[in-house]
Amino acid sequence: MEKEEKKKTVEKKQEKPKKKKIKHNEEDIKKIKELEEALLKSKADNINYRKRKDEEVSNMLKYASEDMVKDLLPIVDNFERAIDLDDTNLEDELSKFLAGFKMIYCHLEDVLKKYDVKAIDKTNVEFDPKIHQGVLTEKVENVSPGMVVEVMQKGYILKEKVIRPAMVKVSE
Repeated sequence: MEKEEKKKTVEKKQEKPKKKKIKHNEEDIKKIKELEEALLKSKADNINYRKRKDEEVSNMLKYASEDMVKDLLPIVDNFERAIDLDDTNLEDELSKFLAGFKMIYCHLEDVLKKYDVKAIDKTNVEFDPKIHQGVLTEKVENVSPGMVVEVMQKGYILKEKVIRPAMVKVSE
């Protein structure tokens, strides 16, 4: 008999306990669904926040030199104006003086290229309000309307961002 009792106790231990069915009322089910939706929304908001912050940090690093470049542009403009004073006579004092300006200007251009700054200074291209600022219009023969006739002040692009639009004269 003892063997039978031991056998029954072993069989009972091997049996899986039956799960009790918990009865939920409709309010509990509704509350659970609301909490699940709120959790999913919170996760999505967190993911979007991280993406936004990563993009902001990336742009800050990408355009960190923008303020410095903007401060250098008037200096570059002044060098260009000074160099434009040079004439064909290379023996006079002004030409010798401007030769040094040209060397400094070349170094400035190299620095700007190093930081991926490009000039907007092309003529005979279609006016683009994203990169050009129309200052004057002029009727020019053999030029279709809306074309850049003259660049009055160079514009500049840092990486893909226009930091100063080119001031241009546009054909009518």
